[in-house]
Amino acid sequence: MQKFVSLIERFSRMMTGIAFCVLMVAVIIQVFGRANLFDAPIWTEELTRYALLFVGAFGVGLSYHNGELINVDMVSESLPNKWPKVFRFISALATAFLCAMLIGPAWLYTSIGAYQTSPALQWRMDFIHASILVMLISLLVFSAVRALSMLMKISDGLPEVKEEDTQ
Repeated sequence: MQKFVSLIERFSRMMTGIAFCVLMVAVIIQVFGRANLFDAPIWTEELTRYALLFVGAFGVGLSYHNGELINVDMVSESLPNKWPKVFRFISALATAFLCAMLIGPAWLYTSIGAYQTSPALQWRMDFIHASILVMLISLLVFSAVRALSMLMKISDGLPEVKEEDTQ
């Protein structure tokens, strides 16, 4: 299971990095264009939005995995004995369940985009709407892995913070 998690984590990091690089290039073109060096192409606005969607989509699972996603645990972590672990397990299950329930509607939303194109780039919108599917699947995978690892007693459900993430 650790190999699978490592593979998904590396893939998510790579795709988040690629989306962030696309975002940076589009913003740099916009900045130079607004500095009167040349006219900024209109498609940079769209590309910036789409790249940001995919940064979030690929990054949300990593954030959950590393404990960087917003988490309200002040009450649950202050409880005695096994209760914090129970709440972490329930939270992981609830997150996985909600993501699984939303995949169908997200697929419908994505498929509707096949009939639409973006105004400036003329891209099919199902490719852009797929960012919602990617986000749900990423969060589903990482929350299910957390719940499963807790059931197998591999983990206590605390986020996996690696040394390279804290530097």
